Amino acid sequence: MHSPFGAPKRALITVAGTGVALGIGLASGAGPALAHVHADADNPAPGATAVVTFRVPGESENGSLTTKLSVDLPDVASARTEVMPGWTATLDRDKAAGTVRSVTWTADPKVGISSDQFALFRVSVKLPDGDSVTFPVTQTYSDGTVVRWDQPPLAGGGEPEYPAPEVSLTGAASAGTDHHEMTAQAAPTADNAARWLAGGAITLAAVGVAAALIARRRT
Repeated sequence: MHSPFGAPKRALITVAGTGVALGIGLASGAGPALAHVHADADNPAPGATAVVTFRVPGESENGSLTTKLSVDLPDVASARTEVMPGWTATLDRDKAAGTVRSVTWTADPKVGISSDQFALFRVSVKLPDGDSVTFPVTQTYSDGTVVRWDQPPLAGGGEPEYPAPEVSLTGAASAGTDHHEMTAQAAPTADNAARWLAGGAITLAAVGVAAALIARRRT
């Protein structure tokens, strides 16, 4: 069920830096404006492990608080949530497949996101291969209202009313991993070469000393 708010009052949210790490902030500006649940990743590369941040605004016109947020994950092998005061995170695991299907944050009593606030929810996951990844989100309010942010882009390229948060995977697929692997492999090789050179130098020095002693005895 999508939001029955009619024409939801939406606030423009401005984050003035990284000081909102705990996820609670005040909306800047007033009046209706387009806003929705948005996702960003710190390392948006196919197959990379990244921290995905969901920015969730409160949009209730009757003062209800957002008290639960559930995010569908693309069956990742593992997931780890950031500690968030006032909220409890639960992972839905598929034990048979060994994957994590979703993560749900639930607010403690008397805690939630009001209509003039937003919160940041973070989870560390391994991103899938491809050009992009979507994370359908279900937002639940204290009055029982449920808003599902799960709609794909419109056929003409426009944005639907409740778009699913999407992250474009624009980073290099495995450049960082290859670099670390090559460095790790090159280090032992360089070390072995240095040892061989040092050993050869010692041997040559020993041969030189022996030759000098023999020559001295002959003279």
